[in-house]
Amino acid sequence: MSSRSLHRLNAVKVTKEVAPGYHADGGGLYLQISPSGSRSWIFRFTLAKRSREMGLGPLSAISLAEARSEAARCRKLLLNGVDPIDDRKTRVQAAQNVGSLPFRVAAAEYIENHRTSWKNSKHAQQWENTLDAYAYPVIGDADVSSIDTPMIVKILKPIWSTKSETASRVRGRIESILDAAKVMGKRTGENPARWRGHLDKILPRRDRAKKVKHHPALAWQKIPEFMAALAQREAPAARALTLLILTGVRTSEALHAKVEEFDLQRRVWTVPPDRMKMEKELRVPLSDAALAVVREVLASARDNYLFPGQKKGKPLSNMAMLNVLARMGYAEITVHGFRSTFRDWVAECTDYPDSLAEMALAHAVESKVEGAYRRGDMLERRRAMMEEWARYIYAKPN
Repeated sequence: MSSRSLHRLNAVKVTKEVAPGYHADGGGLYLQISPSGSRSWIFRFTLAKRSREMGLGPLSAISLAEARSEAARCRKLLLNGVDPIDDRKTRVQAAQNVGSLPFRVAAAEYIENHRTSWKNSKHAQQWENTLDAYAYPVIGDADVSSIDTPMIVKILKPIWSTKSETASRVRGRIESILDAAKVMGKRTGENPARWRGHLDKILPRRDRAKKVKHHPALAWQKIPEFMAALAQREAPAARALTLLILTGVRTSEALHAKVEEFDLQRRVWTVPPDRMKMEKELRVPLSDAALAVVREVLASARDNYLFPGQKKGKPLSNMAMLNVLARMGYAEITVHGFRSTFRDWVAECTDYPDSLAEMALAHAVESKVEGAYRRGDMLERRRAMMEEWARYIYAKPN
């Protein structure tokens, strides 16, 4: 819709216009003047090839700006296949019902109740953003007791194939909110957002295999050449990247490293559970090369961060190491990809078992039996492997 097709009226014209009929403001909004001279706002729309009119209220009670705002809300509903008239009836009914609970209120309560239990502080914001973008236009004001399967399908169908990961998360979040509402006695019956045995009969199964995206990684044969070039860089981010490659840790684990986590005498870096993806403490053996990096950067540590950022009390940003790669001419690979480089080297060039490499990368143990019998973390065996890795990557490049 072009800007010229909207806001054709103005306050002066609205006040002075006396001709009976419909006077278009654009976007389906009209000022209706009756033969008797009364003025009111009308929203005209077409849905499912059916033309309808919706009264928005008299000019004496609804200003031009308010009418435009309501018309914009109605257009957004139509984009999601929702009839604005039906939506208003639902909202009025919800407001009249004693003990009613609109979905957006139930969602806000759910998010607030779980905020402290979510590890990532951005998690709540992600919930709010996705619900606001996809769920609220359809069921935001609907009472949780009235939400049914057709409503859920209206939300999910437009994004199920084009934004499959987002759609899956939206579905799961709606399901959790409605489950909580049921526990509180605000709704009964089956959850319309349930996947297994319900929505899986309506929506196509997501092909997870096609959605997997591997992090672009540097080939293990090229790592010695890369490390020689990296050693010429003096920026703190270059040292952070060096430690990450030598230890096989994740980006966040390296950037948020605290001084207190390093035992230089025992040559061990202990990453606490709250900073681990699997929420389990990881002991990282420090090779001679890794220990040298830690000793080098300790002098510039600040606010207890091994790699402090420019902002006080903050570590280096997530982009810091990516910027190093870009300046070195390696923009096509990712920082996370170095974990794959290490994993490929172990498989191709050593006799170390897969389980040892997986433990070094803090991956979940696939076999539950193996996990039950493996009590230790094989620290010293991993130390030997990481020393050999360090010797390889610092070997003179061919």
